[in-house]
Amino acid sequence: MGKGEADLVIGEGRALTAHALRATVLRELHARPFAPAQPPRRMLHAAFLLDVGGAQADRAAVAALCTARGLPAPAPGAKYHHVSFGGAELRWESHAEFCTYTWDLPATAIAPGGLPFQPPAVVLASPFGEVPQPGPLLVAVDLHLVPDTAEDFFLEQVFDRASLARADVNDGFAEIATDFKADPSGFVRILVRDRGLGPDAAGALVQRLLEIETYRTLSLLGLPEAQRLAPAVARIEQRLAGAATEMTSTKGLSDNNRLLDELVALAAELEAGATASLFRFGASRAYMEIVRLRLATIREMPVPGFPTWQQFLDRRMAPAMRTCFALEERQEKIAQKLANAADLLRTRVDVELEQQNRDLLTSMNERTRLQLRLQRTVEGLSVAAISYYVVSLIHHLAQGLHESGVDAATLGVHLDVGLVTAISVPLAILGVWSVVRRIRSAHGDSD
Repeated sequence: MGKGEADLVIGEGRALTAHALRATVLRELHARPFAPAQPPRRMLHAAFLLDVGGAQADRAAVAALCTARGLPAPAPGAKYHHVSFGGAELRWESHAEFCTYTWDLPATAIAPGGLPFQPPAVVLASPFGEVPQPGPLLVAVDLHLVPDTAEDFFLEQVFDRASLARADVNDGFAEIATDFKADPSGFVRILVRDRGLGPDAAGALVQRLLEIETYRTLSLLGLPEAQRLAPAVARIEQRLAGAATEMTSTKGLSDNNRLLDELVALAAELEAGATASLFRFGASRAYMEIVRLRLATIREMPVPGFPTWQQFLDRRMAPAMRTCFALEERQEKIAQKLANAADLLRTRVDVELEQQNRDLLTSMNERTRLQLRLQRTVEGLSVAAISYYVVSLIHHLAQGLHESGVDAATLGVHLDVGLVTAISVPLAILGVWSVVRRIRSAHGDSD
């Protein structure tokens, strides 16, 4: 990228610094220019799906072909390349999930009474063998650009009359015809009758017609995906209805947890399918919009007795597209209903858990009260038992002193053992009760 592309010179040696992507964005508008076309010409166009990393390998194959012929190779990162191979022209394009090869070949004028698309495409398709096939073939078009004459070319001999779509386009300066069916060589035939378009307008029309066929086919890739997912979505929807009915009669935490687990599993399965189809349905929607815009650009006018391309595609493609978009919308609605049902069950489970917790706390409080009563009873018995042992010790002590005569000799008084024991009873009880109370108070302070 040169400096002139990056910066904007404003004079006096000064320049405005451009955004890093400015040049890329500007070049994108000119990435795929129209190639002038002068009838008679044959265009063999093919589109191949690419897997991960396939775009790099495809670009390398095109570069190797050009280098082997002494021709300029596509620049690194280029998505479009146009080279001449003698009398043939190759236009290569790389897209997000596919690439296209268009071989522009000279053709001879159609003899009076002759038919277009002669020789057959299979005879002219050898240039496609010049490069390795980059991926599965999805689109193959044989477009014949011819000058308009009074001959109708006996179109019923070339196309299937039941599917033939014809229209005047570009304000009547051309006519287009196709039956959207593959010929014996596997190519979809498109006939363009030039009534004075000029090379530039003819080249633009040819490219738009090739894009219509390419994107029309790509958009229909969503239909097999929708058909694959439809049974699973229907099963999930049916089970959701059954689960919603069960929710009205289930009781107990175990039943609600079972239903909740089932709804979560259904939601995960639905989300997996929706995620897998997200790109495909989005691409189908985008490709269909491109087809609609290209058809609007060529400005079709009906040919009496035949549907236009727009009318034919609306009748044949619209149901397929509606199937894709209806399934996508159905997935979204079911996902929302699953989320709502799961939220209701979670609420019910939470309420039941709170009730269980409340009952558990009530039971624990009751047990605590019983334990407190038991503790007080034990404390009372402990005070009585300890007091009994203390009084017994005092009784034995007094009796021992009395029997040994120590009381009269030492104390100078007669020691009445019964009286001493009687006096010690309340004192012992009071002392033991005081000690137990201090111990309980100390434990309470430590807690």
